[in-house]
Amino acid sequence: MIGLISAPTNLGLRPPVPGGTPGTSKAPKALREAGLNRRLVDAGGVELGTVLAGRYVADPDLPAGRLRNQEAILDHSQRLAVRIEQALAAGHSPLVIGGDCSLLTGTGLALSLRGRHGLVHIDGHTDFRHPGNSTSCASLAGEDLAAAVGMHWPSIADVDGMGPYIAPQDVVHIGCRDDDEQLDEVRDVVASVITAAELHALGPCAAAQRALDVVSRPGVAGYWLHIDVDVLDPTFMPAVDSPSPGGLSPDEFTTLLATVAPGALGAEVACFDPDLDPDEDYARLLSDILVTGLGDLGSGATALPA
Repeated sequence: MIGLISAPTNLGLRPPVPGGTPGTSKAPKALREAGLNRRLVDAGGVELGTVLAGRYVADPDLPAGRLRNQEAILDHSQRLAVRIEQALAAGHSPLVIGGDCSLLTGTGLALSLRGRHGLVHIDGHTDFRHPGNSTSCASLAGEDLAAAVGMHWPSIADVDGMGPYIAPQDVVHIGCRDDDEQLDEVRDVVASVITAAELHALGPCAAAQRALDVVSRPGVAGYWLHIDVDVLDPTFMPAVDSPSPGGLSPDEFTTLLATVAPGALGAEVACFDPDLDPDEDYARLLSDILVTGLGDLGSGATALPA
């Protein structure tokens, strides 16, 4: 049974303009108004409440070795981890509606408490900026995968001594563009990378099966889906903070999700920005994709007890 958790955060993003505030914290409300929650509840899901984040602060003069909104991100991550763990313990398949990609720290913490887990990281970018390859680390939403596999400052990547939250050999990334700055490094670190161009060539079902071959191996207790909607081509989904051409079509995206969702323990959806969707067209499109693609989330998953 899908358990819906709202996580309205924008803490991991840079300001869209000087002095501005990212709009991703409005996504859970916008998607609810577009009918997402009602449709999933009508299909048997349950509402599990909201995990609110702290106030966004732009922090233009960050000291070295520190993320924007770091304390607020850590607080939100720890509270989100508790809510996800409670959902899993109750037998639900959590669907976290965010929010930005900093959500992955909270879900990583929850999963690490339950043993070894895989991750299917579906994103238009690798999100692999880290202190070893950049002097500009500041926004966790562009660094979440690096943090999840232990390649960030310990204050982020080893919260409560639980890092790495996901072992690199249990990670598949799907959806980045061929010009992604960290693509070569990510190919060397994680088990498998399938770019958007490669998915176009393979087809979404074959790409999904390649991912499942990694995250469903013996010894892996289950796997999680991280979904950044900027994996869609901006022709179809421009309401994101970092649109990039060459992405998936709605049909490709829906088929990919529908193929990987049944075996997953849960999923998170990130980086939809309602501020860029004044007519609510993209909220309705995304709701349609998620209802169809994630409607069977967790229906075939087997979770080990905590």
